[in-house]
Amino acid sequence: MTKNILLYGATGFTGKLIAREARTMGAGVVLAGRNPKTLKAIAKKLDLDWRAFDLADRARVDAALKGVSVVLNAAGPFSATARPVADGCLASGAHYLDITGEIDVFEALFARDAEAKRAGVTLMPGVGFDVVPSDCLAAHLKRRLPDATHLTLYLSAGLNASRGTLKTMIESVADGARARRNGRLVSIAMPNTGSCDFGRGLRPTIQVAWGDVSTAFHSTGIPNIDVHIEAAPPLQALAWTPGLVRSLFALSPAQQLLKSLVDFQPEGPTDEARLRGRGVLVGVARNKRETVRARLTTPEGYTLTARTSLDAAMRVAAGDLKPGFQTPSLAFGPDYILGFEGVIREELNA
Repeated sequence: MTKNILLYGATGFTGKLIAREARTMGAGVVLAGRNPKTLKAIAKKLDLDWRAFDLADRARVDAALKGVSVVLNAAGPFSATARPVADGCLASGAHYLDITGEIDVFEALFARDAEAKRAGVTLMPGVGFDVVPSDCLAAHLKRRLPDATHLTLYLSAGLNASRGTLKTMIESVADGARARRNGRLVSIAMPNTGSCDFGRGLRPTIQVAWGDVSTAFHSTGIPNIDVHIEAAPPLQALAWTPGLVRSLFALSPAQQLLKSLVDFQPEGPTDEARLRGRGVLVGVARNKRETVRARLTTPEGYTLTARTSLDAAMRVAAGDLKPGFQTPSLAFGPDYILGFEGVIREELNA
């Protein structure tokens, strides 16, 4: 059994799913988080070890990471947790993985690439539904069209979000959409709209600030990248909120109020909803002469996150790693996602 993976954020919705997956796979990870009472109850139920510590206490973090080879961070919003966990990993020599989809977190960890290489540490954010399938799809399209200059990724994943995901969305509401233009990250006040056939006819889409705006660039070098999601009415309303209103939402009192309201929502989708759910991703890469398209169908996002994040952590713990900043496709290849049950890739213009 694998004993040297520490799962931080094991008391959250996704963290508990990963812990259950670890138990099923026989991976004896150590569960970690801030709340000892909750943590102990989860660990006892799954017969796993646990460690409680607060990320604000650097000495406790350093002590908790002794003997750990890989930390899988599942505690969002990652704007608050990625840096202290990564600091601890770089100091202890443990490898850092997380399940973020936050562009600024990806970019902040990419900026520590040289530091990580000196420490012999892997920094691999985004090993969940954000961004394993989309990152592998982007790398596959780059393989098909090596001189691609533009990449658009389309996502249809439903609206069953956990509390942690909703709180992350609240933090980013003031940013509007984001994209890559000539290799640079840019903000787009009023997001663009479009359409995509996810396999059931054309559906409206809207541009969003998705993690691949960061990771797909680092994975492929394609300089112009956009991400769209299927435009259900609540998402349209959020994306088209006027800039002044979004700026008010960004103020601390509004953030606290909105996040407190989230705590009254269900923790996340039920097991039955996750079993029924599916994710569909479509990627389009082009240059001046050619366009290539492919589609991925995957299990529901939280289900896939539990599988991919644990698998990535186990691979790294077994020595399948490269020091420095990595994306899933850089670490494991464009076809990595195809190794998971229920994933199908279709070439739409082979």
